[in-house]
Amino acid sequence: MFNNVAPVPTSQEFLDIVLSRTQRKLPTQIRAGFKISRIRAFYLRKVKFTEQTFGEKLGQILETFPKLNDLHPFHKDLLNTLYDQVHFKIALGQISTAKHLIETVCRDYVRLIKYAQSLFQCKQLKRAALGRMATICKRLKDPLAYLEQVRQHLGRLPSIDPNTRTLIICGYSSLVGTRLRLSQRLKSVTRADVDVQPYAFTTKSLYVGHFDYKYLRFQAIDTPGIFDHPLEEMNTIKMQSITAIAHLRSAVLYFVDLSEQCGYSIEAQVKLYHSIKPLFANKLVFLVVNKIDAMRPEDLPQEQQDLLATITKNGEVEMLKLSCHTEEGVMDIKNSKPAPQAQKLRISSL
Repeated sequence: MFNNVAPVPTSQEFLDIVLSRTQRKLPTQIRAGFKISRIRAFYLRKVKFTEQTFGEKLGQILETFPKLNDLHPFHKDLLNTLYDQVHFKIALGQISTAKHLIETVCRDYVRLIKYAQSLFQCKQLKRAALGRMATICKRLKDPLAYLEQVRQHLGRLPSIDPNTRTLIICGYSSLVGTRLRLSQRLKSVTRADVDVQPYAFTTKSLYVGHFDYKYLRFQAIDTPGIFDHPLEEMNTIKMQSITAIAHLRSAVLYFVDLSEQCGYSIEAQVKLYHSIKPLFANKLVFLVVNKIDAMRPEDLPQEQQDLLATITKNGEVEMLKLSCHTEEGVMDIKNSKPAPQAQKLRISSL
């Protein structure tokens, strides 16, 4: 989505590009005997061309960077997670201000050059005009460097379409093998070739995969390291990350490991679900019990069965059972339909 943002040069590179282009397009060819009107016209072209080049380059930066008010709330919060929106707006505002200042300098010196009386005076006014424009450009050192950092991060943001069919996979991260989790789960459930790519997301990663099922294109997002603590234990950056994901209209697969081989107790996994449950409002939610080859829900002590039932007791969450190792329950998940209460919830949210 943000791949069309052009690289942002440093202030010195910016200045070199503009001045070299001016010299290349309008070389100095003043000879003795030229009328003053011709000399004025020559230096007017120099000043105007330099201003137009500055305006073109600065305008390109302003146009290619995304407008926050035009972004989907998901991408807006995602950008705010990496770079504060206020700082981003200030940097773009400084670029816009510099563009207008250069236009003002051009107008002022064009008016002065029109009344210059000699070659020397025209040349000095041209040098003063280009010098003031260069000074304005040099003051953009920090905003240009900041925007280049933003551009590099934008290019690495996950290619997530907030308007397409989406599956969000969450739950406590396994202690090992996190990176392969999404690929293994999706291949087990869909038997499709899954394209999985990791994307830096604050200090953690998102794993985004795309697959086709029954002639429809789906995207799936695994969230290791993001949905791994109760809300009250999350810092501000992680909360912003979760808020961004909460904007997606999606189905949620909340995985639990009853064998506790993931390193977390059943109590902790159920507690985490209830903690992040508000983020699943108006979403279709499935409780996926993984590793049933090691432990099934009906084999749990009654106390833990009752604890697990607190997730599904209202009828809005359906329990699905799966074993990625033996592929038991794969067809049930592929053909599963939401419970009646969940169907009503989905219809009411449309």
